[in-house]
Amino acid sequence: MTAGSAHSQKVCFADFKHPCYKMAYFHELSSRVSFQEARLACESEGGVLLSLENEAEQKLIESMLQNLTKPGTGISDGDFWIGLWRNGDGQTSGACPDLYQWSDGSSSQYRNWYTDEPSCGSEKCVVMYHQPTANPGLGGPYLYQWNDDRCNMKHNYICKYEPEINPTAPAEKPYLTNQPGDTHQNVVVTEAGIIPNLIYVVIPTIPLLLLILVAFGTCCFQMLHKSKGRTKTSPNQSTLWISKSTRKESGMEV
Repeated sequence: MTAGSAHSQKVCFADFKHPCYKMAYFHELSSRVSFQEARLACESEGGVLLSLENEAEQKLIESMLQNLTKPGTGISDGDFWIGLWRNGDGQTSGACPDLYQWSDGSSSQYRNWYTDEPSCGSEKCVVMYHQPTANPGLGGPYLYQWNDDRCNMKHNYICKYEPEINPTAPAEKPYLTNQPGDTHQNVVVTEAGIIPNLIYVVIPTIPLLLLILVAFGTCCFQMLHKSKGRTKTSPNQSTLWISKSTRKESGMEV
């Protein structure tokens, strides 16, 4: 990829009930964005900066990030903005963690702070740690837990979208495409269904089932035809044997 390019993976569900997600990772540090820029980028595509409702959704995002950063992708360290932030100045009291809210209006109280976070002060916007090559800290590896940071810092980000009701392609097969409307060059977008819809499983098997049915019917017909042939020839063979025996007996009497 060229300098300034991004790797962006959008994941949707085939059951059309779960949200879609998009991981925007920038290879070049200079191309990463602030909290507000990330928020506007998501909203410009009809989404929101990620809010997390519960631990199950957190684990889902973690698995997506693991797929995004598997060996060979060239993706390494780089935290991701999520939609949690604090609208206040300089609070350092014990009430500070309660002041954080989701930018999309979600009322979720789920939190996944790293040890000793949030530190509050001038750090009001939240990232999800993604530093697989960093030495572990007191709270373990800097992976997937949350940290508050200054809102003008430059990071990657994660968007969240409403379920796609009318997908343009079957969701169980990933495909790569460059979206012409994307604001970044050389963006790789992957649509991948995690829960395949039953219809996509059944429909492709119909021709195979028909082929098996035709082959079975042909086999049965041939077996039936051979069986009738044997039934017709058996009486003739029996008659010939009896007839020969009769001639021999007649000769002996003469």
